[in-house]
Amino acid sequence: MTAKPAAAPARATVYGYPRQGQHRELKKAVEGYWKGRVSADALRATATELRAANWRQLAEAGIDEVPTGDFSLYDHVLDTSVMVGAVPARHRAAVRADALDGYFAMARGTQDVAPLEMTKWFDTNYHYLVPELGPDTVFSADSSQQVAELRQALALGLAARPVLVGPVSYLLLAKPAPGVAGGYSPLALLDRLLPVYAEVLADLRAAGAEWVQLDEPALVQDRTPAELDAAEGAYHDLAALTDRPKLLVASYFDRLGDALPALARTPVEGLAMDFTGSAAANLDDLAAVGGLPGKRLVAGVVDGRNIWINDYETSLATLAILLGLADHVDVAASCSLLHVPLDAAAERGIDPQVLRWLAFARQKTAEIATLAAGLTRGTGAIAAEIAANRADLASRADSPLTRDPAVRARAGAVTDADGHRPQPYTERAAAQRGRLRLPMLPTTTIGSFPQTGELRTARADLRAGRIDTGAYEERIATEIAEVIAFQERAGLDVLVHGEPERNDMVQFFAEQLTGYLATQDGWVQSYGTRYVRPPILAGDISRPHPMSVRWTSYAQSLTDRPVKGMLTGPVTMLAWSFVRDDQPPGDTARQVALALRDEVRDLEAAGTPVIQVDEPALRETLPLRAADRPAYLAWATEAFRLTTAGVAAGTQIHTHMCYAEFGDIVEAIDDLDADVISLEAARSHMQVARELAGHGYPRGAGPGVYDIHSPRVPGAEEAAALLREGLKAIPAERLWVNPDCGLKTRAWPETEASLRNLVAAARTVRAELPAS
Repeated sequence: MTAKPAAAPARATVYGYPRQGQHRELKKAVEGYWKGRVSADALRATATELRAANWRQLAEAGIDEVPTGDFSLYDHVLDTSVMVGAVPARHRAAVRADALDGYFAMARGTQDVAPLEMTKWFDTNYHYLVPELGPDTVFSADSSQQVAELRQALALGLAARPVLVGPVSYLLLAKPAPGVAGGYSPLALLDRLLPVYAEVLADLRAAGAEWVQLDEPALVQDRTPAELDAAEGAYHDLAALTDRPKLLVASYFDRLGDALPALARTPVEGLAMDFTGSAAANLDDLAAVGGLPGKRLVAGVVDGRNIWINDYETSLATLAILLGLADHVDVAASCSLLHVPLDAAAERGIDPQVLRWLAFARQKTAEIATLAAGLTRGTGAIAAEIAANRADLASRADSPLTRDPAVRARAGAVTDADGHRPQPYTERAAAQRGRLRLPMLPTTTIGSFPQTGELRTARADLRAGRIDTGAYEERIATEIAEVIAFQERAGLDVLVHGEPERNDMVQFFAEQLTGYLATQDGWVQSYGTRYVRPPILAGDISRPHPMSVRWTSYAQSLTDRPVKGMLTGPVTMLAWSFVRDDQPPGDTARQVALALRDEVRDLEAAGTPVIQVDEPALRETLPLRAADRPAYLAWATEAFRLTTAGVAAGTQIHTHMCYAEFGDIVEAIDDLDADVISLEAARSHMQVARELAGHGYPRGAGPGVYDIHSPRVPGAEEAAALLREGLKAIPAERLWVNPDCGLKTRAWPETEASLRNLVAAARTVRAELPAS
């Protein structure tokens, strides 16, 4: 394939970059500040140094225009709320007293004040803080952070482009503030918000910004004509400003659809679009609207969400077509590189040949620069890079790591009956009541308990060879015994072993399954200072040996109360991994489900009476467009049932989900056919319980009464009040009492106090129930 040089040099750029630093310096600085070990000035200095390091890395990789404003101490949507003055009333005093402490109070809450609700950023595993807005919201501009970061980049001699969450997406991502009547749409505040954005844009222009990027990812979702009209009107108004930089409106994660002609009609100077995965449809849509004459197009042809190397020839073919559809074409990743690890070159435990298949953030910036060079100077200028890329792609396709005939034969033999339990729920519920003999409103936790410093030290010592496996396992056994003893003292009804042996709920299993690769430094931000290392799902999946049976059985031997076996479900195993892109995800999910099915059967054979298969990612992986959802939900629910359907009626199957909008998938939750589901509900004030009731959900449910993502300890009466709300929607004989999520990230003192209050709340409300 050959391509003619572009008429003007194509610039290489990105929308955002990982924030944490090579050794997670940001996490350590922020958590040190919370603990009083790091001063505010030292925290800000660390952030300044990390931003400068990021920009230098980008410039050295050949990125012509670096982003500013994408860096955050906690969350970029929360930063936007600060920028526009949308501070909830309950946090205003704290923000006035100390802006930094008030900022973290909004994110994490305090003992006396609840934080903002947290939910998933579209269909990624990143969480954002949901703005709370209402008719009384008064916006005010504070561009100080955005201006300071732009000036810092310009002082380094770099071409820089500030990146802001766009006003339309900001409002569409928001929720009505507590107490606002149902049905209120924050988008009604658009006319009130636009003057604030105008002021911020003027400030950035005065500080030296030539371009400002306004991210509008909400426009890749299904939008009503009124919402599209609002977006088009907003960008007509912003483009009409006289004191502003050039505007680049960015979308990502999917195709723009009907939003594309609306944005194309506005006088903004540029659009940034995703051309990877399902968003590749943007190419045809762009041609259908006649292209973008007179506008800049930033083409996201390098996948910003996955870690596989780019196919240069495919991307160059796309870029060659785009040259005829816009006045100027630049090259970028499909979205912010926030969603991938920093540097594949830092990995030492992956085979060097396999490593050549991988591109983390630094490698992706090199790919972007290479493609921009090819677009500018023609493919002959990058002939060597194209040849090497072609060889690496062929190496992956031909590798025995990617295909296992036995796994494929087993997956191909699955029947519909394999994915359904033979007994109806009513029959199973009766058998489980007889076996478990639980009280009304039974109490339990989601699975994990705090990972103590001693545990982390033991794990590090094992990796470093300072202790042997026997000493490490002795530490694990001691931890499990302590967790079981505490739960018995606290009065919990269904216990867990606490998962002290698990580094991460996906990585723990991935490291024991064939077909997965683990990283050493592949950290990705999930929320705030919570970072995870998603494993890489590279090939066909099978389970060589039991993974969780030993420690679950040991925990059960220590108590007469039922202990749950804890597994991560197949959809979450995909969603929280970097999944292979060379076969349909439903095929991969079926392979994982069959491996987990073997584990479920082994747990049951070992006497485990309750088995929880967590699927927190079921909602987050839901396609952004409604037309794409039925196919996804079909394979996702099938994979869960395939995992769990092989047990007897008396074995109780639980599942768990957290921090997502569940209203869209209540029917799918029902289709899972789990005996009990636990869900996040504390921050959303039992909304999910009402959604389940509205659907007529017929099985057990535990809407959470303890928000574990905040350090505050909920009082017993607070938890009891939430339980009473839950009882309005779910009958007492089917209502469970539990936290929102696992307790791994919490400290022991707050965990103990919160769980004792949870048990006290259950007993209080249990006593209020009519005798039966």
